[in-house]
Parts: sequence; structure tokens; C-alpha cells
Amino acid sequence: MREVLERLAAAPGREERLTHLEVLPAREAVTAQWPIWVPDDVREAFVARGLLVPWRHQVEAAEAAHSGRHVVMATGTASGKSLGYQLPTLSAIRTTRGPRQQRGATTLYLSPTKALAQDQLAGLESLGLDIRFSTHDGDSPRDQREWTREHAEYVLTNPDMLHRSLLPAHHRWARYLGSLSYVVVDECHHYRGVFGAHVAHVLRRLRRVCAAYGAHPTFVLASATVAEPEVHAHRLTGLEVESVVDDASPRGQVAVALWEPPFTSASGENGAPVRRAASSEAADLLADLVAEGVRTLAFVRSRRGAEQVAITAAELLAEVDPLLAEQVAAYRGGYLPEERRAIERALRSGRLTGLAATNALELGIDISGLDAVVMAGFPGTRAAMWQQIGRAGRGHGDALGLLVARDDPLDTYLVTHPESLFGKPVEATVIDPANEHVLAPHLCAAAQEIPLTEADLELFGPTAHDLLGRLVTEGRLRRRPLGWFWTDRHRAADLTDIRSSGGQAVALVEAETGRVIGHVDRSSAHASAHPGAVYMHRGDTWLVESLDLDDHVAVISRPAPEWSTTARELTDIRLVGEREGHDWGGCRLSLGTVEVSRQVVAFLKRRQPGGEVIGEEPLDLPVRTLRTTAVWWSVPDHVLLEAGLAGTDLAGAAHAAEHCSIGLLPLFATCDRWDIGGVSTVMHADTGRLTVFVYDGHPGGAGFAERGYHAAREWLTATRDSIASCSCEQGCPSCIQSPKCGNQNHPLDKVGAVALLDALLQQPGPSAVLS
Repeated sequence: MREVLERLAAAPGREERLTHLEVLPAREAVTAQWPIWVPDDVREAFVARGLLVPWRHQVEAAEAAHSGRHVVMATGTASGKSLGYQLPTLSAIRTTRGPRQQRGATTLYLSPTKALAQDQLAGLESLGLDIRFSTHDGDSPRDQREWTREHAEYVLTNPDMLHRSLLPAHHRWARYLGSLSYVVVDECHHYRGVFGAHVAHVLRRLRRVCAAYGAHPTFVLASATVAEPEVHAHRLTGLEVESVVDDASPRGQVAVALWEPPFTSASGENGAPVRRAASSEAADLLADLVAEGVRTLAFVRSRRGAEQVAITAAELLAEVDPLLAEQVAAYRGGYLPEERRAIERALRSGRLTGLAATNALELGIDISGLDAVVMAGFPGTRAAMWQQIGRAGRGHGDALGLLVARDDPLDTYLVTHPESLFGKPVEATVIDPANEHVLAPHLCAAAQEIPLTEADLELFGPTAHDLLGRLVTEGRLRRRPLGWFWTDRHRAADLTDIRSSGGQAVALVEAETGRVIGHVDRSSAHASAHPGAVYMHRGDTWLVESLDLDDHVAVISRPAPEWSTTARELTDIRLVGEREGHDWGGCRLSLGTVEVSRQVVAFLKRRQPGGEVIGEEPLDLPVRTLRTTAVWWSVPDHVLLEAGLAGTDLAGAAHAAEHCSIGLLPLFATCDRWDIGGVSTVMHADTGRLTVFVYDGHPGGAGFAERGYHAAREWLTATRDSIASCSCEQGCPSCIQSPKCGNQNHPLDKVGAVALLDALLQQPGPSAVLS
């Protein structure tokens, strides 16, 4: 694959785009003997599929789980982690089944996505074992759900269904839960931030319900990219978990390339230079790789971007051979289930050679045979980057990973500072189960499942008791001699969205036929499905005619306009209270609670191609409020005067510093820039100073702002250096312009931002917090 990369990089006009090449050496396998407790038919089923002997780490994990010890496997992508939990789970089912096929031990498998569960099901069924497997998810028809409940021995589902279906109706699942021996939590690194905190409490509720039926299942967790795996597993499950981290699987050579697109002749905001879009560069690379017969998966950040990359690559290939164009497709969330399954089958079969996908295909779906991965932009964390690169070279073959930098501060920093990516551990996962916005609804759900008692509270953490008192005062729970009871006629679980998507998804309905062509998250509907928005779905361009937030419906039609749309949003922030704070010389660094108000007030029409603004139209959408955690720093007037900033565009300087600090925070916390937001102001009403806020984009917070607070000096020093070292004169997308700015990147002052950060960083600060 290294030779393929060299050909790509040597093509005319591409000589300066490859900024770094890292070659990871091949690795030999270390095998072990099959455990003696594995039934003959289970072992023979794996041997028949070509797995003659297991690898050492697979046996270590299987032995731990078989002996009843909770275990997490944290070995590389494609290292066969599935066998580590399938050996004990399948063996338990085969050895405990009663006469006349009476169900014995059962297993619950949890994955973050339905696609991964379906993939696991296909692999399990291919073994040909006499075991009853079944999925239980939103795509399962009613008759299948009933059969699963009554007969299935190995159930594959996701945390959402566990939260909304199994646990609230646990009495109907009593026989299954009462014999639950194993809980498998696959791709456990995916459970971070607020979603991870929700899943942690769902798992605690599961343990509590199982105990009521006399079951105490063994937990087996798996992830290719998680730091401190036993710590993360403990936070998720509340149990002591041992880790297996020494990867004994074979691996081919992996070539990882950092690729920076060139500047274009166009100019952006304020005349700033603009690099070629990462998505356009990725489309070219995808087309070139497919033309060479290299099976390639291109990861693209947005749904619209994935569609466009697939379309562009197919058009480029059609110029070479029309048949090649048929070997490229797009894959993203929002497709109907049958569409997703068909694309997955085509990719596995080899009918598709190239696929442009969102991170919906980042997880461990078995799409063996891929040769290369192209990433249109850094995926947000080193963990996600290695997860995506690991999709190529599954098996013993060599692999190629290409990280194409976006015109973005973090991407630009990384492709010019490869030491920030290679030779460093993946980021520690942030989970805060004590977040009261997360804990409160799960206490309510647990109380409805089985009334809560004092003995239960240890399971949910030290803050649970005080929070229960507040829930009683609010009338959500009632205290009785036997414990705390749920008082509402509605199901408590239905009132909680564990993925924090903002509520029920908005259906995209075709005006002419009334058919649903897809869905968009309610939280993003204001910006992407407002009246007048241009929306792309599977290569087709639609115009949104109306948005009904009460009925969760957006009506769309297909006039195919020659423009794109960008929402313009106003944001305000109010300080609720400081939780921690330290004087930073004459400045101050703080962590605390804020209330953020956001409103989409208009949208811009941009001519395509080109991107120039051709019009702006007002919108009348409701204000959305968010109470969350923020880190902020404030600079008093006398420091600004001493630093010679009196005549500077302070609003532009603060705004620019805010943008770049948001872009670089993912280097210091397991977040994506879309997980966080920011507000800057020359004189904030609550601080009386110039203040820059960076906040978690989830109710109550997700732990990201707190990471920024504790790494403030390192984080803001990297921010200052990133701005100062950028080759542009007035600021560009590589340093201070943001793709998510609701004010269309106005005002911004690059020179002022460096001076403002210098004024802050030159102040003495307490090293315990600021390092």
C-alpha cells in the first residue's frame, strides 16, 4: 500500500500535499490452546470457519469471563475481540440448556448501533450452532420481539432499547433476565460524555433488575481505542473490572499519511486564503483508489458531505469507465433500514469498491477486505482516528490510512505536528455519572421499574440520596415506608433521551407523495431543516417548505435550487454560578454553571459552486436554552491597558481566541468541536470584564469544559501558538475562522487574539490548575 500512496502523492500538482508518512511495522501472532471447557461443537464451529487456534489475548479474556471475573478487552481493531466474549457466552448457553430445548443461561449483547448488532448476528448465525439468536431493536417487528422475549438465548440490542423496552417491561422478560449470565458491552469507548453517563446508569438499572430475579451477570467489555480501560469499564458498570491489553493478533504493515490540501485561488471571509476542501480532496483520492482496484472507505464528517464525496467520486470515475462509477456509494445515518442493509451487503460482497460514509461505519462492522481508509478531516479524537484507520487491513494484509486536513485550526496543527498523533496514547474517556441532569431521570426510571430503597442508593453514587429528596419535592417521586415510588402515569424511561439528541427526530416528508425519505435530529433541525433550507439525501437535493416542531415533521420538495443554505444563529450566555476559580495574575480562570440561549434568526443563500452569498432571509424560530458547565477566562481593563490593547478590536480578538480554543480543545479532552460551544464578549454583564466562555453542548455538562479548566495553560498556549504560526495575514479557517460560527465569522482580529492571549498567558497562575 505504500507504493500506492507514493503514486498518489507523485501525481502532477500533488507534490507538496503529503506532509508526513508514518509506517507501523507488521506484527506476528501469538497463539494459545483452546480452553478445555469449550464444548466440542462450539470449538468445531470456529475451526470450520478457519479459526484453527485462538490468539493469546482471546483466551485470556475468555478464561476471565468464564471464571466469573468482569473483564475488558482493549486490543487493536480487527484483533478478534469477538471470540473473547463469544467463547464463554456460547459455551454457557450450550452447557446449561435443559431438556426439550428449555432455555438455560442467556446472554445480552449491547452495541452502540443497530448496524453493528446486525453484523454480529450474521457472524453468529454463520457458525451453524444450535443456539437461538435474535436482535431486539427499533427495526424488529412485533412478532419477532415476542419470540425474542420468550425463546431467544443470545439477544443483541443497544442501550436505547435496554433503556426504553427491556427494563421498563422487565416483568415480561423475567425468565430471560433471571438466567442472564453475561452482558457484553461492545465498542465501549463509544460511551463517553453525556451519552456515556446515561449508559452507565442504564447498566446499573440492569444490574438492579437482574438481582431482583436472582441473576448477577458477568460483564465483558471490548474496545480497540480506550485509555485506562479498567477505569473506564468501572465507571460504566460500577464494578471492579480487569483488563486484557496485550494484543497477540497478527497485523500487516500500516502506512499512515498526513495530507494537506493546497490553497485555492479563491478567498474567504475578509479576503483570507482558503485551502481546498478536505471533502473535495477526499473525493479525488477515493476515485483514484477505486480506479486502482483498492477497496476504500472514505470517512466524511457530515451527512451532506458523505453524499457529495460519493457523487463527485462517481463522476470522476465515469470519465474513465462508466462501470467504475457504479462501484461507489454513500452510507450515513438517516437512511431507512432496508437501504442501510443493502449497502452493507454490497460492501461485504465486493460489488462496491468505494464507499463514502459518516462515522456510522466507524465501529467494528465486519467489512473485511478493505485496503484503505481516507479521512476527510480529523475525526475529533486520536481514539476515533485509530478506530477509523483500523477498518482497513482487516486480516493479515497491509493497509493505508490517509488523514486529509480540513481548513481548520486543529487539523492544520496536527498535519504539521505529527508528534501530537503518533506515539501518544489515546485520550482518557470523560464520563460524569454524577451529573444530576443525567442521574435524576434514571432514578425515576429505576423507581418505576422497582421502588427504590436505601440499599439501592450506593449503586447510583453518593449524590443519589440528596437528589431523591429534590425529586420528591418536585412531585416526580413519592416517599413511602417501603421506598421511593414513581408517581406519573407516563413511563419514566420515555421522558429521557439517552443520546441527548434533543427529543424525537424530525421526519422529512416528501410534499408530493407523503413518503418519509429520512430523519434529522431535533437538535439540528433548526439549522438544517428550517423553511427554505436546502437538504441533500442520497444525492438528491431537496428544499424544505415547512418545519413543524410540534409534530416533528419537515415537508420537503425537489425544485433543485442552485444554492446551498447556512443558518445564522445568535447566542447569549448568563453566568449561574462559579464552581471553581483561580486568579490568574490580574485575570481569572473559572469553571461553573451557565445558561446558554440560542436562536436561529436567518439563513444565508450561497451560490453553488463558488460559495458567495447571494441573499439572506429572516427566520422566526423559538429560542432554545441550555444549562450546562463552562470554563471561562476574564481579563480586566487594567491588564488590557498594560498590554497595549486599548486600541485593538477587542471583540474581534476575543472572538478569534474563542474560535481557535474551541478548535484545539479536542487535543486535551475526548470531545469533538461539535460537542462544545463558545461565547465571547468585551464586557460581560456578570463578570464586568472581557470574557471568553467555552461550554459543553449538553445539559448539565459532559466533562469537556472541566478538562479544559485543568489544562488551561497548555490548552491556551497551544491556541496562541496555532494562531501566531499560521501563514495567513488576517485570519483564515486554518486558525481563527470557524465552520460553526453563528455570526458568519464576524468580527475577527488575528493579531489582537495573539496579543490578548499573550496578556493572559504572561500572568502568573497556580500551576496545579494551569498545567
